[in-house]
Amino acid sequence: MALNLAHQIGSLAGTQIAAEVTTGEQSSSATANVSAVWKVPLANLRCNAPGEALSPPMLTPPLTPRSAANRSAMMSPSMRPVLSPACQAYGTLSPLEAAEELSASVAWKEGGKKEEKKGVPVYVMMPLDSVTNGNTVNRKKAMNASLHALKSAGVEGIMIDVWWGLVEREAPDAYNWGGYAELLEMAKKHGLKVQAVMSFHQCGGNVGDSCAIPLPKWVTEEIDKDPDLAYTDQWGRRNYEYLSLGCDTLPVLKGRTPVQCYADFMRAFRDSFKHLLGDTIVEIQVGMGPAGELRYPSYPEANGTWKFPGIGAFQCYDKYMLSSLKAAAEAAGKPEWGSTGPTDAGHYNNWPEDTPFFKKEGGGWNTPYGEFFLTWYSQMLLEHGERILSSATSIFDGAGVKISVKVAGIHWHYGTRSHAPELTAGYYNTRYRDGYLPIAQMLARHGAVFNFTCIEMRDHEQPQDALCAPEKLVKQVALATGAAQVPLAGENALPRYDEYAHEQILQASSLNVDGSPVDREMCAFTYLRMNPSLFHPDNWRRFVAFVKKMNEGKGARRCWEEVEREAEQFVHVTQPFIQEAAVALMH
Repeated sequence: MALNLAHQIGSLAGTQIAAEVTTGEQSSSATANVSAVWKVPLANLRCNAPGEALSPPMLTPPLTPRSAANRSAMMSPSMRPVLSPACQAYGTLSPLEAAEELSASVAWKEGGKKEEKKGVPVYVMMPLDSVTNGNTVNRKKAMNASLHALKSAGVEGIMIDVWWGLVEREAPDAYNWGGYAELLEMAKKHGLKVQAVMSFHQCGGNVGDSCAIPLPKWVTEEIDKDPDLAYTDQWGRRNYEYLSLGCDTLPVLKGRTPVQCYADFMRAFRDSFKHLLGDTIVEIQVGMGPAGELRYPSYPEANGTWKFPGIGAFQCYDKYMLSSLKAAAEAAGKPEWGSTGPTDAGHYNNWPEDTPFFKKEGGGWNTPYGEFFLTWYSQMLLEHGERILSSATSIFDGAGVKISVKVAGIHWHYGTRSHAPELTAGYYNTRYRDGYLPIAQMLARHGAVFNFTCIEMRDHEQPQDALCAPEKLVKQVALATGAAQVPLAGENALPRYDEYAHEQILQASSLNVDGSPVDREMCAFTYLRMNPSLFHPDNWRRFVAFVKKMNEGKGARRCWEEVEREAEQFVHVTQPFIQEAAVALMH
């Protein structure tokens, strides 16, 4: 659930890339030992005691979806720091050549020897518009410089959205992988691994969407003919972010079912990029709903329909969903329950206590009817996941890639009894029922990774009147995935560059919760998102230190200040090509 940045890379499409930055000629006798610079003596450092939290930054206003869009910090193109002699020694190389040198010479592990990986590998999300509508790589020079920078910082790889609406845009079974082929080859050249997201949803109208990529043209034509292919609320409002799961198995898309379309897309991707699978492409994240998440589009931001922290609304009023509800009610011997969803569940921006259905005392959610409806509604979502995962695991069997599924971190009103926003999204999680264990068990049946958001958030940063509790939610998911023996991966929900957020990610990714094995950690963390602000000198220095701490793992004993000092020296040495990446992205 990423939040929009005023200067997100996506807004820079079509602009001219700045000329290549050079550092000028230097004497060939100048030398520098980068590893020595990295291991500079660290005297008189005050280190936090083990487990001692970093001091929180001033957060005004709170980091919520309503305020985070204004937190972007831009690097001025005029920033030209004075280079140290060590950095000047690299002046005879282009910034990109310097990156190659540093990648080979900087020792991330003590002694510089390659050894078995430990810790949590960090990936970085690419801009949503990394591939253009013309199926080419967007801002190619900026992308090239940025990938070099990420690799130099110890980043494991990148996450790329592979948009259904771009690749199969014009006609069924007509796939154009042009821009993706080039982008994946760039990642391979820089030695970066790739998490490829099969993005079967629309980009635009959701939290953090910085560009517009609709569903394929031929799909939207079918929706125009049959609007019930779109998710629908009780007021008849249609949502075009993702096809309703109610028609998953019906041949409504020119003779194919939606699940067949998703499977054919994944099969075509596999066949086109089989030479990269298992080596460069190491993970396939399968989109299962809006924003690529396994959920209903219960809190759409488009046209101001929903605003944080509203409870959202049930999305079960298209004819296909209602037909399923009717059949379930008849099977339960309660046909009167099958004509509609709850009619007393309020509106998108209500709070739980505003509604008869979600209120804590005597609420409909905790009645036999409520239990029937919520069981059906959440089970439909689980079955949707089962269908698509069955296809994905079959298609990529033996390809050497992980399959993952993204689950939304819906933390607002988590402290209430009914957990209304989770219920409308399809997660049947209440004070009396664990809604994440069934999801984890479903993923376990297919050997898939559980990818979860809001890892960077702390409870006190969120509006307490809305009883937000992201830390408690992350803990619940950690326990559920541990019980189901499913690997857990994470993402941050909002753009954050401060040490306080980084420290929270480190703590959450260590999975130090009651009942967790001592050696268990998240299997990966994906950082949101590559943009000009990431390459601002202070942000980049903190990010480099954060990646190093993540790579070292939960057993590391070194303090944050020590790693920060090392990162500062490293950033100083690598300034030329970091500067190139920042400048290229801003123009």
